[in-house]
Amino acid sequence: MSIKALAIASTGMDAQQVNLEVVANNIANINTTGFKRARAEFTDLMYQNIQSQGVSKQAGLDLIPEGSKLGLGVKLAAVRDVHTQGTLQQTGNQLDIALNGKGFLQVTGPNGETLYTRAGALNLNQNGQLVNINGYLIDPQITVPENSKQITITNSGQVQALLDGEVVPTELGQLTLSNFANEAGLEPLGDNLFAQTDASGAPVEGVGGDPNFATIEQGYLEASNVEAIKEITNMIKAQRAYEMNSKVIQAADEMSSVVSQGIT
Repeated sequence: MSIKALAIASTGMDAQQVNLEVVANNIANINTTGFKRARAEFTDLMYQNIQSQGVSKQAGLDLIPEGSKLGLGVKLAAVRDVHTQGTLQQTGNQLDIALNGKGFLQVTGPNGETLYTRAGALNLNQNGQLVNINGYLIDPQITVPENSKQITITNSGQVQALLDGEVVPTELGQLTLSNFANEAGLEPLGDNLFAQTDASGAPVEGVGGDPNFATIEQGYLEASNVEAIKEITNMIKAQRAYEMNSKVIQAADEMSSVVSQGIT
């Protein structure tokens, strides 16, 4: 029995190690623009059936209302990205945008694939095209003329520029947003980027302010949705759970020693 307890407790220690690693990554990205915290989710392992419920021990006896099943531990089920809104922080930079609500900006990845991000720290490349912080083109592509004095991005995502010698802004293009049926199913790639998967479903495109789509706030960035107090609490819980499982291993080892001494 003590040997089985060792194996069960070891699964608990492995689970809490993963839990702590997830918390550590959340804390490390507490200042990462547009970062979405993750949560480790666990499920119990299969059970050893000692006595089935709903059967009788002997013919003619009443059915046993409760059986005897011994759990064999825990396993990691998923690491879920929690896509809740982060707070908006004012920057005053005319090329910084924040999404207030659901949706993702579209960018063109290095291999021509469409990727998705909530990080709206935009810039211009050498050709005057809007790019993200990694230099990836915003999709659809928008080019800002060199003689632009001021760039305006509306709540719906219309990009306008006031050119030298003109008093009426020129329309440059429209930012497009994408929504997914299952945001948690997106694949995180690092660099504040996500990729579509079968689990996320196909993207649904819209513009800022459409029903179920975010509005676009110029001069702001969306902060990480990591809450320091919550992560510290989760870290302490993981530490305590790890310690308790290690105590179980210690107790099981001591019980095995007692049995071994009794046999000798």
